[in-house]
Amino acid sequence: MNNGLHLNLKKNVTFFVGENGSGKSTLLEGIAEQCGFNLRGGNRNHNPNSGYRFEGYESALAPYLKLSWTPRRINSGFFMRAESFFNFASYIDELAEDDNRILKAYGGRSLHEQSHGESFLSLFNNQFEAGIYLLDEPEAALSPARILSFMSIMHALDQDGRAQFIIATHSPILICYPGASIYQFDEEGIRETHYEDTEHFYLTKSFLNNPEIYLRHLMDN
Repeated sequence: MNNGLHLNLKKNVTFFVGENGSGKSTLLEGIAEQCGFNLRGGNRNHNPNSGYRFEGYESALAPYLKLSWTPRRINSGFFMRAESFFNFASYIDELAEDDNRILKAYGGRSLHEQSHGESFLSLFNNQFEAGIYLLDEPEAALSPARILSFMSIMHALDQDGRAQFIIATHSPILICYPGASIYQFDEEGIRETHYEDTEHFYLTKSFLNNPEIYLRHLMDN
């Protein structure tokens, strides 16, 4: 980063992969703040200075980022992080106390009344339209079947050319999305790669093909 970094995120779907602490979430947060999104989760209308518990959270990287847009800057979209989704759901409930119509944008009922996976898919189905969507480990709340449902939602928006997704993930299923760009984050820096060359995919495939060998090695040691 001392020498600068240039990423050309030209695809509608881009994945950031790497170990925890590799910087993928830090970069995603920086992009989110540059887009004007709430870093606790939300869009430009979820005001971090509203007195709610989202306040006081900033990206240390954002001031050093410069985003260039083609053909024009996008102002709509959403930043979502699995770890703070409970707070976001509570925030929506508070807004709905004054205007119950707000819940229509989230499947017609409180996100807290839905399972974690259901609430995420309600958000995806009802909020994702035109715009840029920055998602930090969405698979944390999704079963493998729901990950596939999410990929179907992404595909519909991708094919319409209305949305761009940038996703930090550990999911070996998600990174198989056809035509996506994948950036590997590690001690050597950031580089573009193919899903079959990621540790996420290779290790998962190898384990599922030979679970007895892996488990025997782990247990013996």
